[in-house]
Amino acid sequence: MINKAGRDIPEEFLRDGVEVFQGQYYYHNKAYTKASPTVRAVVDPYQEKLVPDLREAIIKSGLQDGMTISFHHHFRDGDYIVNMVVEAIAALGIKDITICASSLGDAHDPIVRHIASGVITGLSTSGIRGKIGEAVSKGLLQKVAYIRSHGGRVRAIEAGDIHIDVAFIGAPTADAYGNARGKGGKSDCGVLSYSMVDAKYADKVVVITDCLVDFPNFPPSIEQVDVDYVVVVDEIGNPKKIANAMLRFTQDPRELIIAEAAAQVLVHTPYFKDGFSFQTGGGGPSLAVTRFLRPYMQKQGIKMGFALGGITQPMLDLLNDGLIRTIVDAQDFDLPSIASVNTHPRHFEISISQYANPFNKGAFVNRLDFGILAALEIDTDFNVNVVTGSEDGILRGAPGGHVDIAAGAKCAILVAPLLRTRIPTIRDRVTTITTPGESVDVVVTEVGIAVNPKRQDLLAALQQAKLSLPLRTIEELRDEAYALAGAPQEIEFDNQVVALVEYRDGTIIDVVKKVK
Repeated sequence: MINKAGRDIPEEFLRDGVEVFQGQYYYHNKAYTKASPTVRAVVDPYQEKLVPDLREAIIKSGLQDGMTISFHHHFRDGDYIVNMVVEAIAALGIKDITICASSLGDAHDPIVRHIASGVITGLSTSGIRGKIGEAVSKGLLQKVAYIRSHGGRVRAIEAGDIHIDVAFIGAPTADAYGNARGKGGKSDCGVLSYSMVDAKYADKVVVITDCLVDFPNFPPSIEQVDVDYVVVVDEIGNPKKIANAMLRFTQDPRELIIAEAAAQVLVHTPYFKDGFSFQTGGGGPSLAVTRFLRPYMQKQGIKMGFALGGITQPMLDLLNDGLIRTIVDAQDFDLPSIASVNTHPRHFEISISQYANPFNKGAFVNRLDFGILAALEIDTDFNVNVVTGSEDGILRGAPGGHVDIAAGAKCAILVAPLLRTRIPTIRDRVTTITTPGESVDVVVTEVGIAVNPKRQDLLAALQQAKLSLPLRTIEELRDEAYALAGAPQEIEFDNQVVALVEYRDGTIIDVVKKVK
């Protein structure tokens, strides 16, 4: 069946009420009943939750073949929890497990051998990178993988599309009764936003910490009322690896040209006024936009009402200088941000449901004026790919909050180079659609700025501005990219579907096929 984004979705995946993508606001005002976990009451005041090791926690949790487990990714490339838990599960002879993670990356390459052995047969995640991405793209996973945005994952859990049997939550500090925080200890990651929904909706919850503290560990991100078992291990992660290459602060001249132009676009829209709200995605140009905003804000005497994130040092600099009133934080991308959410009185932790869930009574992304987002590919309909490689079609990225921010922000600005390693970024057709073109307002490259024709209001405003780069059509940007590097070669895929890309509302926006 052809969806609204023009992608053909095989009928076999459209069962049990699953629909094809039909527009970014298709389910506005949808009524549904939230799912609920199985809860076994703890009335005995002498019952202890602290268990001697991870093996014992898994046994006590009742984990069996065919069940679903979950993880958060606040440690990013420094995470130890996923590999630790999967190794323990494999040692117990348990198989056919589905992992429902907020994201998976290079740190989790070791679980590929457990995919090959049948210990892990299903994945539901935002990020699929490294050897895991290669394994899924080559058809080694027994079940079709699900790729969801951060808001889409929370929606799927709360709506019951995913049922988590056992959630494993790495916590920098926890007490023996299960109150857990992302703060303190030797493995501080700042917040535990991704795991909050897991704690509320999983049948069993195991908190894993390397710093047991006195009861009560307050204020908790994960509450004792949701926790079944607590395990103490030597190390849960390495905070120094939270910031990876994707989150670098660029010094690349081309990326700085793009970032400066994006800031100019932002300040010449009607939304740039006192109290505006703002979020950037990962990637050098996206993060650099924050730094270019400062002189405009100071010149016009404007303060940001709130910043949303994924938080980095440039955001903190604006906060500490009084140029941002409030930061609401769902993930910390560097060590200064981790420290700030521990100490600054206007820097607050929020849940991912608060952040981006489309199926609640109003998420923070709905209040965004601006979202600055990166892209691997953009097509002439403004559709965006951020999950599959342009050269080989291998899964190597993540929707993350990209889809959610683009749908919620009044002005979603994409920043991307015209070419990436001699491959056109702007093209006729993206390899995989993750964010639909109807959610994208402006595209900024180093050679020009394209405004989505549906936003004639923004085009009119920018035509009156003195911008450092010319306004061009998306087709003109494509033509220049093709003139420089030629039209991109079509990637050859098998007919086997290895992953479904869900839009944030649970409809299917695209499929990923096995690479040849």
